[in-house]
Amino acid sequence: MDLSNLKPARGSVKSCKRIGRGQGSGKGGTSTRGNKGAQSRSGYSRKIGFEGGQMPIYRRVPKFGFKNINRKEYNGINIDTLQRLAETKNLQVIDLDILKENGLISKNDLVKILGRGELKAKLQVTAHAFTATAIKAIEANGGVATTI
Repeated sequence: MDLSNLKPARGSVKSCKRIGRGQGSGKGGTSTRGNKGAQSRSGYSRKIGFEGGQMPIYRRVPKFGFKNINRKEYNGINIDTLQRLAETKNLQVIDLDILKENGLISKNDLVKILGRGELKAKLQVTAHAFTATAIKAIEANGGVATTI
């Protein structure tokens, strides 16, 4: 067997329906589109979400709320995570590159340091935002919280 004698299995390939080829074919005249109406015309396309005249779901379901297009989505990292990272990797400086290397954030993430947990290490932390409790915890140990 080689590529020159490959063919599909018997019965798997059907010939297409040849419509509009005269009355003798049985599919001439209206070409299986029925008589008259928008759907029989060329260029007809049904509106997206059209449900046959029934009230469409996008109009049946009530709308509420809004999406703030100016929202900044921060990736939150807690102080206990920074403590664990500082202990395991023996770090004094934690910035975005170190967080990225350790898989805590992705390339374009905005980072906010949150105040859960206990910090014992003296750290220099650089991030996009800090909570008040996080700044207090970092500076209590003589560390520095730098906002980008």
